[in-house]
Amino acid sequence: MSASSISDIKLDQEKLHQLDDFIDGMSNQKGELISILHKAQEIFGYLPKELQQHIAKKLNIPVSKVYGVVSFYSFFNMEPKGEHPISVCMGTACYVRGAEKVLNEFKKQLNLEVGETTPDGKFSLLSLRCVGACGLAPVVMVGEKVYGHVTPEMVKEIIKEYK
Repeated sequence: MSASSISDIKLDQEKLHQLDDFIDGMSNQKGELISILHKAQEIFGYLPKELQQHIAKKLNIPVSKVYGVVSFYSFFNMEPKGEHPISVCMGTACYVRGAEKVLNEFKKQLNLEVGETTPDGKFSLLSLRCVGACGLAPVVMVGEKVYGHVTPEMVKEIIKEYK
């Protein structure tokens, strides 16, 4: 193995053992890659390339196959999310009711662009197509908590709840 081999990557070994135990418990049938990736993201919070390489090696499949699945599905993250991921719905109902102004206020207050995480790892900012709560538009989610009828004036208070 080269200097940049899997054993040299700084993945938390305890978490890696937890994932390996999960993989070892699988029957290694087709279609289990997605279940394994979900579990890996649950354990690590995201799927960095080093983790994708580890999974590919463990399953004896090409890294390109793992990467292809991770990059295809929007629910997999290759970058770490903040402790409190903030998602602003930009679906049609939310957009026409002012979601863009709400998103811009989050950008301003957190000094972030969509897809970025604050330097302290506390917040990340995401935009979504639709969260299925159109009657509450515009909608913001912080983790699993849903905020409805959000206005730009509410943004400071929402952020304050998580500081």
